Amino acid sequence: MKFSVNIESVYAGKDFVQGMREVKQLGFHAFEFWSWWDKDLQAIKTAKELLQLQLSAIVTKFISLTDPAKRQEYVEGVRQTIGIAKMLGCNTIISQVGQEIVGISREEQHDSIVNGLKACVPFLQQSGMMLVIEPLNTLVDHMGYYLDSSKEGFQIVDEVGSFYVKVIYDIYHMQMMEGNIISTITNNIDRIGYFHVAGVPGRHEPYTGELFYLNIFKAIEATGFKGYAGLEYFPVEAPALGLMKFLHWVRSVRL
Repeated sequence: MKFSVNIESVYAGKDFVQGMREVKQLGFHAFEFWSWWDKDLQAIKTAKELLQLQLSAIVTKFISLTDPAKRQEYVEGVRQTIGIAKMLGCNTIISQVGQEIVGISREEQHDSIVNGLKACVPFLQQSGMMLVIEPLNTLVDHMGYYLDSSKEGFQIVDEVGSFYVKVIYDIYHMQMMEGNIISTITNNIDRIGYFHVAGVPGRHEPYTGELFYLNIFKAIEATGFKGYAGLEYFPVEAPALGLMKFLHWVRSVRL
């Protein structure tokens, strides 16, 4: 498994570049973050190169895919994000799909998502970027969000039919919504391009809560998955302490 640290969540409210430095000092080799349009990208790029960190993923603009009227705006947002990703040496773009639209059938909204993603495929293919769509939990964190099922996420990926569009399987969100984590992952690994990790409940350190992540990681490794699992959680302990405990926890079981 290759792990990446989400600077915006783990180091929320702290200096971004200092978070990058600490991540490197602790022994991680990759980081990720959410929105690029409100960041000092040059400072991030300079620190990334100095620290020899890999940027594993960024997020595209939060524009609805469920609404066909927003499609061109969404596609343009993806094109802009591709440009930023290239500049930062990143090849994975995370996308949410938008809120469910009241009064419009789910079938129509599903089709709108598929068609919007298909419109992005030529740009993704040309740049060699992978876009991963994210099912989220609608019980606690994202009420009203359209895509709260990994099954539908995988269906969308199949209908788009491109190597460059997959699912980001957020284990925290999908444990909240459906459970059956290991079987779902192993049965759909070809449709998964990225993972997110956090403890359940609470979205805290992965070694807390009801999920025994070490078995999940072993199952992912057994599939031959070569991508990243992003640590996207909100810490209870000091960020460095929690990350250090996580690395020790993972490594100790592998000895």
